[in-house]
Amino acid sequence: MSPRPRTLSRVAAVQALYQAEQGEISSEVVIDQFVRHRIGELPGRGGLEEGHLREADVPLFSRIVRSATLQQDVIDGMIVQALPESWPIARLDPVLRAIFRAGGAELWTAGGAPAKVIINEYLNVAHGFFSGDEPRMVNGVLDRLAHLLRPAEFAQPANAGAGVAPGNAGAAEE
Repeated sequence: MSPRPRTLSRVAAVQALYQAEQGEISSEVVIDQFVRHRIGELPGRGGLEEGHLREADVPLFSRIVRSATLQQDVIDGMIVQALPESWPIARLDPVLRAIFRAGGAELWTAGGAPAKVIINEYLNVAHGFFSGDEPRMVNGVLDRLAHLLRPAEFAQPANAGAGVAPGNAGAAEE
């Protein structure tokens, strides 16, 4: 089963943010490079090249990269608050930093996927890049950012579970 277009967009966004930081290039240049060379059909090659993300959702990819870049100072400030004091943001692996920025940017954007979906997606992205404790760190930091940026998604309704008899939970969901 191949990854879904939105998942590929998130992977591409992390890669693009990494590339932009390492190459010290603008988000618009890196978006253009990715759309021309890594996303979409490659003439004569059918898009099956290693690292090619032809099925990625270009609008989502572009929105994440732009938002992460435009809101980087604010997102980085929230990341710093979510990290232990012994882990300054500059000490982070650059790919990990890109994952935090992409996830933070997507959480920042109203009207997108639910926070829990975003966290899970970036946790999966982290597993693709890291085999150590980094995915757990991604989960913890993005969960903290989600609670800061989207508190309503985590608030329990005042009457949660009220009036539902044990064994009838399924009836309450219908």
